[in-house]
Formats: sequence, C-alpha cells, structure tokens
Amino acid sequence: MTQTFWLTAAVMIVLALAFIIAPLFFHRSGRRAELDLRNQNLMAYRSRMSELDREYEAGAMDEDSYRQLKEELAGSMLDDVPDADRGMLDSPAQVNKGGKSSVAVVLASLVIIPAAAVFLYQQWGALDDVEQFRSMQEMMAADGDRLGQMQELTAQLRERLEENPDNTEGWAMLGRTYMRLEQYSDAAWAFERLAGSIDDDDNGKAVAWGLSAQAQFFLSQGGMTPQVTETIEKARALNPDEVNSLGLLGIYAFSQEDYEGAIRYWERIVDVAPDHPQIGSIRQGIEQAYQRLGREAPADDTAVASGPGVTVRVEIAESFRDEVPDDTTLFVFARRAEGQGGPPLAVARLTAGQLPTDVRLDDRFNMSPDSKLSDAGEVRVQARLSRSGTARPQAGDWEGQLDQPVAVTGNEADPVTLVIDTRLVQ
Repeated sequence: MTQTFWLTAAVMIVLALAFIIAPLFFHRSGRRAELDLRNQNLMAYRSRMSELDREYEAGAMDEDSYRQLKEELAGSMLDDVPDADRGMLDSPAQVNKGGKSSVAVVLASLVIIPAAAVFLYQQWGALDDVEQFRSMQEMMAADGDRLGQMQELTAQLRERLEENPDNTEGWAMLGRTYMRLEQYSDAAWAFERLAGSIDDDDNGKAVAWGLSAQAQFFLSQGGMTPQVTETIEKARALNPDEVNSLGLLGIYAFSQEDYEGAIRYWERIVDVAPDHPQIGSIRQGIEQAYQRLGREAPADDTAVASGPGVTVRVEIAESFRDEVPDDTTLFVFARRAEGQGGPPLAVARLTAGQLPTDVRLDDRFNMSPDSKLSDAGEVRVQARLSRSGTARPQAGDWEGQLDQPVAVTGNEADPVTLVIDTRLVQ
C-alpha cells in the first residue's frame, strides 16, 4: 500500500512539473520562430532599400518617385515588425536574459514542487488512517470461516494502531475481533488501549474498561481475579452503572450463591439500560436467582420476542436424567452456520430443572450488538449443562447439538428438538 501510494504521488508530481515546464520550452521555440520571421522581413526591407538607392543614384527614377516608394516600403516594414519586436531584435541581451529566466524557473520547480508535496503531506496527510480504515473494512468483509485471513488482518490492524494510537474506532474493532477469536488476553489489552485513547468522555472510557474486565473474566474462566476486580473498579469509578461491570458482578455473585447480590446487579442493568442487547438473558438470570431464593420474580411485561429467531425444544437423554441436579446451569447457544466454533450469536441461560423446555432464541439474547441473530440466515444450535455455571466447556459437563443448521425465521415455527446426550470427558 505504501509503495503504491508513493509511486502514484511521484507520477502526479511529474505531471505537475510537465504542466509548468512544457509551456516555457514551447513558448521559447515559438518565440524563436517569430524572431526568425521578423529578421527575414527586416533583411528584405534593407535589401529593397538598397536597390531603391542604387536606382535613384543611377538616374532610373526621379526624386518624387524615389521618396514615394521609400515611404511605402517603410510603412510595410512597420506593419510587419512592430516597435516592441524591433526593440527586442536590437537587444539580444534581453533575449538571453529571458532564456536564463526560463531555465531558473525550471530548476526551481524541479526542487520546490516535490519537496513541498512531501513536506505538506507529512504535515496534513492521513496515510496511516487510510491504511487502518482499509484493514478495518477488510476485516468486516471477512467471513467467519476464514480464520487464517482474519488472524492476518487483525495483526495488520494492530501494527498500524500501535503506530497511530489515537484511532478509537480502530481499537474498539480490534478488541471485538480478539473477543470473536477468543483471544481474551489480547482483547483485554486492546480495550485498555481504547480506554487510553478516549479523552473528555468518562462514560466511553468506563465502557472500555468494562469490556477489558469482561475479556479478563473470560480469560480466567469466570474467576474474579485481582486483575478483573481492579479493572471493574476503574470502570465503576468513572460510571457506577457501567453495564459490562454490573453484568460480571452479577454472574460472579450468582456463581457464589449470592442470589440477592446477583439480582441487585442485574436489576440495575434493566433500570439503566432497558435496550441492552442481552436484556433477555439478564431477565432470565434474575428469574433464576429468585427461584433459587424460593421467591417469585416480579412480573415483567416488557420481555417480548425481538424479531427473527429459532425455536428449540431442549430435552435430556434418559440415561443422564438422574445424574444432573436441578440447579445445574443450562446454556443454549446459537452460532453461525458457516464454519465451526467461534463465539455464539445468542445465548439463553436456564436450569436443568426446567427440562424439557422450549426456548425461543432471538435478538433478546444477542452476545454483541455488532453480531445479531436476526442477521443470520441459518444457525447451529447447541445446549450444555455446566456443572461450574460458566459457559466454557469443562470435563463432566453434559452436551448436545443439532446435526443440521436451523433456518432463522420471523415467525415462531414448530420447535426443533435438541437432546443433550453426551458427557464431556476432556
């Protein structure tokens, strides 16, 4: 990209010089032709005057005729050779001076124009931003199954952002891409850099720290490590209601059987961010926390289906039914049909005690506002009973999945049946 840019710039500079230099040379050659013509006219005039003088002296014409012809010849010469041109013909130094001026202009142009172009571009140009934008566009166009290309584009974007670290949009995209690739350590670092690139926006900086804490939380497989805690504190110091931090605190409280704390954090998200992309999962978590406390969750009339989705009936194989405690966390995932693996588009969280159950996966359960279930044509559906309560698979969990992708439709069609029939051993 850089080599192509500078080659193109060099060609444009040469063209610019051509527009300046060419007229000087063409004008000079044209002027020389005019001067030659004027010289020929003067020579003809002088030759004719000499002939008239000789004829008059030889007595071939009288004095009146001689004067009349001489005046006519002088008038003809004045018409063909104006005073200004005759003056130039009489001053060769002026001609030489004009030629030297043209050469000086050419030489100055050869030096000044390229130097000025390079200097001004360094001051006002934006090649780094253009290259970053191109990398971002290429990343957005890459399909989910082109993992190798995605890795390469991510590395290119990271390199350019390190050279030009003020691009907040670039850091945000880099962090989201690392999350999609499940490179959580790199994602946490990218979101930290995003926080550092944001000025005069405490809420935006808080969101960046919250996203970094989320990546660290995934990296620790749901553990509230000192690093996760410290990052959450940075986010909440800027905005106590930063939703990513509240969500993590709610998940951890739930895993520690602090259901009152989980309800408090998650209900705060519902209050401050009712349009949160994962609001459906948050409401389900609140309902489960109330169930664990033996209480009925408050009625919520706002939790309605959101656009296209898939309906799945989740069951458990008879051989496992007596092995799974009712309070075991159940996750139902929907992933893109293209490729294998990758982060889910949507996740619903329930418990084993609710099995068998029908689940409608739609945009209420999206994992990211940038990757919506409703935008997918088909999805692969998987269910997992997690003994640890975390979404990452671990030995001893129970799992099941549909063999074929399911079409995402706008109406609630008959559910497809998914049976949890496998025990993970690694």
